[in-house]
Amino acid sequence: MVMQIEKHLSLKSFLKITSLLISKQFSWIDMEKISGTIEQIVFSSPDTGFCVAKLNAEETITVVGQMPYLQPGETISCQGEWIKHAKFGKQFSVKEYSIQRPCDVDAIQKYLESGLIKGIGPAYAKKIVKTFGKETLKIIDESPDRLFEIEGIGKKKVDTIKNSWDEQRSIRDVMIFLRSCGVTPAYAQKIFKVYGTESIEKVRENPYRLAKDVFGIGFKMADQIASQLGIEATSNKRVDAGIEHVLWELVGDGNTCFPKQEFTEMSHVMLGVEKDLVEQRVDHLIKEERLELKRDFLFLKTLYHTEKSIAKEVYRLLNAKSKIRSIIQEKAITWVEEKLQINFAENQKLATLKSLTEKIHLITGGPGTGKSTITNAILAITEKLTNKIVLTAPTGRAAKRLQQITRKKAHTIHSLLEYDFSTGGFKKNPDNQIKADLLIIDEASMIDTFLLYHLLRAIPDACRVIFVGDIDQLPSVGPGSVLKDLIDSELLCVTRLNEIFRQAKGSMIVVNAHKVNQGEFPYLKTEKSDFLFFEENEPEKIQEKIVNLVTTDLPQHKNFDPITQIQVLCPMRKGVLGIEAINTLLQEKLNPSKKPFFRGTKRFHVKDKVMQIKNNYNKNVYNGDVGTIQEIDLEEQILYVNFDKREVEYDFSELEELVLAYAVSVHKYQGSECPCIVMPIHTSHFKLLYRNLLYTAITRGKRQVALVGSKKALAICIKNDQIQKRYTGLKEALIEENSGLSIPIS
Repeated sequence: MVMQIEKHLSLKSFLKITSLLISKQFSWIDMEKISGTIEQIVFSSPDTGFCVAKLNAEETITVVGQMPYLQPGETISCQGEWIKHAKFGKQFSVKEYSIQRPCDVDAIQKYLESGLIKGIGPAYAKKIVKTFGKETLKIIDESPDRLFEIEGIGKKKVDTIKNSWDEQRSIRDVMIFLRSCGVTPAYAQKIFKVYGTESIEKVRENPYRLAKDVFGIGFKMADQIASQLGIEATSNKRVDAGIEHVLWELVGDGNTCFPKQEFTEMSHVMLGVEKDLVEQRVDHLIKEERLELKRDFLFLKTLYHTEKSIAKEVYRLLNAKSKIRSIIQEKAITWVEEKLQINFAENQKLATLKSLTEKIHLITGGPGTGKSTITNAILAITEKLTNKIVLTAPTGRAAKRLQQITRKKAHTIHSLLEYDFSTGGFKKNPDNQIKADLLIIDEASMIDTFLLYHLLRAIPDACRVIFVGDIDQLPSVGPGSVLKDLIDSELLCVTRLNEIFRQAKGSMIVVNAHKVNQGEFPYLKTEKSDFLFFEENEPEKIQEKIVNLVTTDLPQHKNFDPITQIQVLCPMRKGVLGIEAINTLLQEKLNPSKKPFFRGTKRFHVKDKVMQIKNNYNKNVYNGDVGTIQEIDLEEQILYVNFDKREVEYDFSELEELVLAYAVSVHKYQGSECPCIVMPIHTSHFKLLYRNLLYTAITRGKRQVALVGSKKALAICIKNDQIQKRYTGLKEALIEENSGLSIPIS
């Protein structure tokens, strides 16, 4: 190649190009080096690890680059180059860096103030450093009892500091081991929390167990560790773990089972091994009863038995006689119409009548079709027959709304079932059932397979059960499509409500929700309507408009509180219009802080709006619950969140369960309502532009809905009625339980 270039270039030109190529290839040799102490973390991305920080290196400079998990007070050595940012000016772009323990007094104080060591907050950090100076960390490490010399520090606090320091030391050992396997410090801490001092031993023994045991660590990371530990790509241990991982990923997408042939293809591609090997290991796992194969569909054992058990529980309830006595139905309808001052439409009357006679009744309909009216009518009549009536809903917000509608106590399903901390199960079960003659379950489309199983087991034989929900909304966040499967089985009594009543026709939110649901383009207005559409085609312009709507326009012109009364719903997590980007912008605008708290790549401020992203039975908070940060205690390493007037404590090591909630996904907000909903809609979301997603988002708004985006994206969304396919076995399990026949899964 060099000889070919020489033929066409002069020697001088050739040498110049060669020099440039060499300088590019070995540019790292000439990278500039700087060292200093991290003064402040300005920005940190949880997705990419990109960080912007203020570094004290004789003067304060801005450093940028892939530097996840930095803490104020840490001393770092960086290699990189100076760049000039168009907006932020001169910055040092970090290509490589290393972290050292802080050595000067100011850096040590900042390090201790950061909240890394439990028991030491800003006040005690100042006292300790003032007393011990540069020897502070050495004393904490080697002679911690000298901390008694500090006024106000007693035995309890010294023990807390000792334990935290020892834990940090152990974590450092684990971190060094895992760092060699390419694992970040934040995940090292998570691993240590689960396995403790046995972390290294357990990871060496079977790194794939991490994907099951440690929240946030998936198969890919476990596979990376396994590779570093020398585990072969074709090892049975790896392939078995990969097969189960793919099935759990599909469960995460809402499936309870999956076609075997398609599954084998997916696993073979993901694992990068021969398809024959995957088929061989799938057969082995079926023989070992870790997987179940029915009608060419693969199930995780637990989900197969859960769906079968749901079917058995449904028929147990159907075949038992109701405890509530029979009444003259027409008289009851006339009486309740007079009492509630209503005139039933035919379908409403039918729904009420069936709810007075059927053991299990499913009522489905969109907004404004009278579900709340029917619920109140059923309650008014049944209260004359029994006082054992229980109301429940899947989420706290849905239960609160049910309570407001009926003016009667409503429980979340989790609180109704009463979690038992000692056993890890529910106190309400077949041996200790709910005391109810009538159970009404609202927002039933949100119930997933596991939750329905536990609920049905706890319902007594003689209880009448009414499910109320909207079949056209998104299905549950968890696996299954239980309301749809119950209806599609055609074995249970179903009433479909489809008429919008006069009082709801005045709301363009209701009218447009139904138009979207029927595949029609909504009425678009930009003033004095409760349904607004702002046309923007560029993602950056859409983002800017959303931020302005939430922070300025809607609060000023519609008098909405921007944090408590406005909720942004996004179809996607990433990108300019993703949840993460909009959360960062709204946090800066609505709740800025000169003292942000960083944990890993997360940035929290006091008064931030946050969401719980996994069920935590110990804390009695559940996936999708929204709260507000009340306090961040650096000394005790506890963050306090207010969930609907109930304070919940989070140890700093548990903060992966929380995310900012100025913007959330439509799925996560299902079952909740907000006075005002704002949503971007753009063709960049094309993979998620489904009709039921838009319909669900619109129906979350009580007084105002504002869409920002392109009419093209809106049209794509409305046209796309291909609901994301979920493979489930509940419908077939119900039919089989009724007939004793084996039915193919559809």
